[in-house]
Amino acid sequence: MSSNAADAQEQLLTPGEVAALFRVDPKTVTRWAQDGRLSSVRTLGGHRRFRATEVHALLARSETPGAS
Repeated sequence: MSSNAADAQEQLLTPGEVAALFRVDPKTVTRWAQDGRLSSVRTLGGHRRFRATEVHALLARSETPGAS
């Protein structure tokens, strides 16, 4: 499977969906993307979307005791 095919099958989340998972404002999620803490892809319309696997991995790390 090519990289593009894998990307097409990857579940993408909106900033609002990511914000709900972390219990933060969607603007915070956008700042995380701008700071490089979380990578994003852009839709044809220019909207940010976040890979679900990366978001869930970050969420798991943030919930780990002693994580910074």
